[in-house]
Amino acid sequence: MTAQALLKDVFGFDAFRPGQGEIVDAVNDGQNVLAIMPTGGGKSLCFQLPALMRDGVTVVISPLIALMRDQVRALQALGVEAGALTSGNTPEETDQVWQALEERRLKLLYIAPERLGAGSAIGMLRRVGVSLIAVDEAHCVSQWGHDFRPDYLRIGELRRALDVPLAAFTATADAETRAEIVQKLFDGAEPRSFLRGFDRPNLHLAFGAKNQPRQQILGFAAARKGQSGIVYCGTRAKTETLAKALRDDGHSAIHYHGGMDADDRREAEQKFQREDGLIVVATVAFGMGVDKPDIRWVAHADLPKSIEAYYQEIGRAGRDGAPAETLTLFGPEDIRLRRSQIDESLAPPERRSADHARLNALLGLAEALECRRKTLLGYFGETPEKCGRCDLCDQPPDVFDGTTAVRKALSAILRTGESFGAGHLIDILLGTETEKVIARRHDQLQTFGVGKEYDRRQWQAVFRQMMGHDLIRPDPERHGALRMTDTALPILRDEAQISLRRDTIRAASRRPAIKTLVSEEDAPLLSALKAKRRALSEAAKMPAYMVFNDKTLIEMAERRPETLDQLSQINGIGTKKLQTYGAAFLEVITGAEARVHPSRMKLAGQDAGAVYDALLKVQTELSRGSDGTEKPLSCSASQLSKVAKLHRPDERAVEQVLGDRRMERFGAAFLDVLRHAS
Repeated sequence: MTAQALLKDVFGFDAFRPGQGEIVDAVNDGQNVLAIMPTGGGKSLCFQLPALMRDGVTVVISPLIALMRDQVRALQALGVEAGALTSGNTPEETDQVWQALEERRLKLLYIAPERLGAGSAIGMLRRVGVSLIAVDEAHCVSQWGHDFRPDYLRIGELRRALDVPLAAFTATADAETRAEIVQKLFDGAEPRSFLRGFDRPNLHLAFGAKNQPRQQILGFAAARKGQSGIVYCGTRAKTETLAKALRDDGHSAIHYHGGMDADDRREAEQKFQREDGLIVVATVAFGMGVDKPDIRWVAHADLPKSIEAYYQEIGRAGRDGAPAETLTLFGPEDIRLRRSQIDESLAPPERRSADHARLNALLGLAEALECRRKTLLGYFGETPEKCGRCDLCDQPPDVFDGTTAVRKALSAILRTGESFGAGHLIDILLGTETEKVIARRHDQLQTFGVGKEYDRRQWQAVFRQMMGHDLIRPDPERHGALRMTDTALPILRDEAQISLRRDTIRAASRRPAIKTLVSEEDAPLLSALKAKRRALSEAAKMPAYMVFNDKTLIEMAERRPETLDQLSQINGIGTKKLQTYGAAFLEVITGAEARVHPSRMKLAGQDAGAVYDALLKVQTELSRGSDGTEKPLSCSASQLSKVAKLHRPDERAVEQVLGDRRMERFGAAFLDVLRHAS
């Protein structure tokens, strides 16, 4: 039967969508194919239809159980023999798949890439008569892609072992990712490539600065009540709390994340497929390749990881071609988190640089001053006209020359050594005489008080836009202190100007203060301290609060002690905890390894600690005698500790600790230290 006949008889379509026909022909002819098509462009049909035209089994390698189950159910509903071998199968489902394989009835077999790690996988696939390999979400093969899956790297080995053609499909892949797909899947031999337009004209694009984000999501959903939607969140806990808030607001809503039991995840997937108007609040573990065609909106409660991830995720709306809407919320905390995730990853420098560039592209879209579709498609190499289907086309932003404001902020950053977060910098710009400002003499800076034309919330919006334009970045080595990038140099030197959005600054001025455990600039350090606490508690297999409670960590983050003596003054740190954990937490705070002798550590926070340090200094000066010509001599740390703990300058007591020889060398000087301390 011809492709056109199968298209009509099996799938019910009178004609191919643009570009589908020639891809189907290439795959059916046995050519190696790489097809980049927008989500909703009909990728699945481009390998499903050739599978029906070819002899043998087509193996479809797909990254998510939900995706496989969706496609298998849809194919079976069309009368196509299809099955999946996944960890989510019931025993009966697995038996049915094996029986269909043995009887050579099965036309499409879906498996996860991880199954290729089993030693028996290739032998099994040889036995069942595989004639074609199809790779869905092929960007997962790339370390540069947004969802790297190492087991995808085995697919090239599988292709060579079976000696069959391979067709790879994905919705978003930049030139670098495409090159890696070719290298890993096709051994560098160029497949026949199809690069279709990325535009999804039925999607309305919108971004918003976070301003009571829960209420923003609830308001967005309320305006679309009864429509199916997805809300993506950055954490598992947030999916549960936001789903409850939506239910309390009268919506049918469930949560979904990778930490749920397999049965609960399956129930959520099935419920989403079955119910109209259901909202799923999920992490990105949900939705890759979702086949539900009538998802009418997608909202991001937190900023995605990259522009590719963003486009993949919003692409799950409006797959039926009807109008659909999107909203992405973002704020400085999102930018800081995404930057730190990149900087703290174990990836090589070139990959981290590429990931920053991808994040910059997304931030450029978030802070765009004209049509978002032009900005988005420009990233993928297309040059459309203004779309009329985005928030900036609906209502052009109120833009002003922000060069002066940005220069003031950059000056404050540079004059304080790029060592502080936005909170402290805003205090300087506003002329606020906080304890920290006074203690560091920042009230003497030329930038002190030069930014009073804006209030605190407006300055926060300026700093957020500066981060969005990649003029400044949080420095992970300084716990999130802001540093200037090379992009800002032309502005600082009066060689370039920059426009900012006045409307977001105005909106920020109406935003109520958010209660946080610590100030904005201390938050990154508190996060690092909590990570250290978590690591120590997990290693010791005990609750985290038994290391230090939150109050103690908050005080550490705010006071930033630099020595063990200073650390010992923090509430909740006794001698035992100081000895056990002090050096580890001090290293987090100062960034330097704390090398302190145990004898000295026991004196931390005591007057004897300062005496010990003075004795050590004197010993160093007299190690070769007063004239520097004698044989080197020193005291043990234990001896120095015992002398330091003497309550009065008693010559006999000192001599008992040191002995005759050391008493002759150090006695008089040590007694002077003790007299000075008493």
